[in-house]
Amino acid sequence: MRLTREETKERNRRALLDAALRTVSRDGYQARLEDIAERAGLTTGAIYSLFGSKDGLLTELVTGYLRPHYAEIERAVPAGLPLPAAVDAFARHYRRTCDGPGARSGLSLQIGLLDMALRAPDPGSQLAPLFRMHEDQLVALFTGRTHDGGGTVTAEQAKRLAVALGALLIGLGQGVVLGLAPDADEQYFADAAAALVSGGSLLAAAE
Repeated sequence: MRLTREETKERNRRALLDAALRTVSRDGYQARLEDIAERAGLTTGAIYSLFGSKDGLLTELVTGYLRPHYAEIERAVPAGLPLPAAVDAFARHYRRTCDGPGARSGLSLQIGLLDMALRAPDPGSQLAPLFRMHEDQLVALFTGRTHDGGGTVTAEQAKRLAVALGALLIGLGQGVVLGLAPDADEQYFADAAAALVSGGSLLAAAE
C-alpha cells in the first residue's frame, strides 16, 4: 500500500528522531547530522525540511523522549495530594524509573546533550529551552497544592521547588544508574526530597 505524503513525512520524522537518539547517546558532541541522516536512510535535507535546524531536531528529540515520562508522573502524583505527599510520591516515582529498562539510555542521552551544549559558544542558549520545558512541567505539577503553612503553593514557590527538586533527583538518579549510590533506595529519595519542603523555608523564601 502506497503511503500518503503525510504518512511518509511522519515516517521520516520518526526515523530521524530514532536515529538522533541513538547517535547522540553514542557520540555526544561528535554526533553529526550526516550520521543521523545516514542511520535513518535519509538526507540532511530531510532534517532541515522537517525540523528546521539541528537545534530543532534536538528539541523535538528531548520533547518526544520526555512526553511519556510526564504522563507517568501525572499518574503517579494525583492532583488531590497535598504538597508533602505529592513530593514524596514524585521522589519515589523518580527512584523507580532509575531501575527501568530505559534508565541507561536516558542517562546516555542526558550526557550526550550536555556534551554538545557545553562545547557550543553559548551553552546556555541551547540548554535553557530544554531545562525550561522540564521546569514548567514540575511547576504545573506542584502549583495550587496545600502545604503545612496552611496556604496553597504559588507558581513562584513551585518554580523554586522545581529547580531544587530537579537538581536533587537528577543528581541522585545519575548515581543510582551508574552504580555509585547503592544505598539510595525509595525511602532515601523520599527523605531527601521531603527535606526541601520541611519547615516551609523554601516556600517562605518565595513569598
